[in-house]
Amino acid sequence: MMEESGIETTPPGTPPPSTLGMSHPATTAITTPIPPVLSNPVTQVAPVVPGVSGSSITFPEEPEDPRVLAAHNEPPAGGIWGFIKGVAGNPVVKSVLDKTKHSVESVITTLDPGMAPYIRSGGELDLVVTSKKEVKVSAVRDAFQEVFGMALVTGEDGQSNIAPQPIGYAAGLKGAQERIDSLRRSGVIHEKQPAVSVENFIAELLPDKWFDIGCIIVDDPIHGIRLEAFTQATPVPLEYVQQAQNLTPQDYNLRWSGLSVTVGEVLERSLPHISRTDWHVAFTGMSRKQMIYSTAKALAGMYKQRLPPRIL
Repeated sequence: MMEESGIETTPPGTPPPSTLGMSHPATTAITTPIPPVLSNPVTQVAPVVPGVSGSSITFPEEPEDPRVLAAHNEPPAGGIWGFIKGVAGNPVVKSVLDKTKHSVESVITTLDPGMAPYIRSGGELDLVVTSKKEVKVSAVRDAFQEVFGMALVTGEDGQSNIAPQPIGYAAGLKGAQERIDSLRRSGVIHEKQPAVSVENFIAELLPDKWFDIGCIIVDDPIHGIRLEAFTQATPVPLEYVQQAQNLTPQDYNLRWSGLSVTVGEVLERSLPHISRTDWHVAFTGMSRKQMIYSTAKALAGMYKQRLPPRIL
């Protein structure tokens, strides 16, 4: 039966199915090689054979892997940079990242304090301290980096053009300002360069009661900002002030501004294990750097409030 077409309609030895009560010819099963499964349903049409009605065979569609669908529907992640870009605009996430960064920096600087100037150097703020003495430069750097997060703070030696041991607030203020002016006049720093100057002086605040005080100036010509503040007063025993007075010649040409011998020099000569540059810690338990730092931090806070937002 239909052997020419290669299609066998009934198995040998099997009687043909009954067509009684049917108005159409029986549909026969067709054995056809199945092609590779495609992503879309494929309809195969059986060859037309005389006397046999044609029928189409539809192969079921292979279900797609849901993981593939999910990958196609999701936007590209963009790696770590895509993640950072996505969360950068979220203020809550930004706050968390800032705190994390600060915590990491705190751990590093705690384990190695010498790393702090390197981690926090840079940014928009560039300051010059009018001295290369580490007690002044490091105190100012730490204070401004604490307030601003990042700041480039360096030191240059400026001349005060007054007595080595200034006496009185006016002399201390003039000495601090002269250090800034001398650096600008000599061209060491630009005339518009923001600068911080520190000058210590002694003053008789009460009868026979002398105190050492530091004057700190922040001068920023670019933004028209000038700030002054004073450190805490450290008591100085009268006898050491009198020794410095006696060691200064009467005809000393800068006597109008102070003495030729500093109180620190007298203390270094008179007391063992005392340094002329930081005798404060022996008298009060607080170092000169700490005193400069606390006042410089207050100045940094006031300075930050007066700066335009783009610098912050």
